[in-house]
Amino acid sequence: MIEVKHIDKPDERRDFPNGHLEVFTMTGLTVGRATFEPGWRWSESLRSIAGTELCQFHHNGYIAQGRLRIRMEDGSEAEVGPGDMFVATPGHDAWVVGDEPCIAYDFSSGMDEYAKAKD
Repeated sequence: MIEVKHIDKPDERRDFPNGHLEVFTMTGLTVGRATFEPGWRWSESLRSIAGTELCQFHHNGYIAQGRLRIRMEDGSEAEVGPGDMFVATPGHDAWVVGDEPCIAYDFSSGMDEYAKAKD
């Protein structure tokens, strides 16, 4: 089997304050491409959608553009930028650093539900 999708043709788009998520679904893999605009912060833009105080998704990510700061529940922090790969476990907040949009690719299994409004 071989399956090919073009990055310009996502299967779904989920809009939220100061950003959006494009979802690509393939056999055994869901990939998210998030665009976070300057001023985006998870606790302000997605908390009401998620219904939790902190993000409870596990992220396996790659930053293509911009910068993102991630703060874990225990207070530890890291900043990621273009070319950085990262893993962030459940229990974190994140926000855009600077005045450039952050484009992040996420290869986590939870992307099929991330930023999806609860019914």
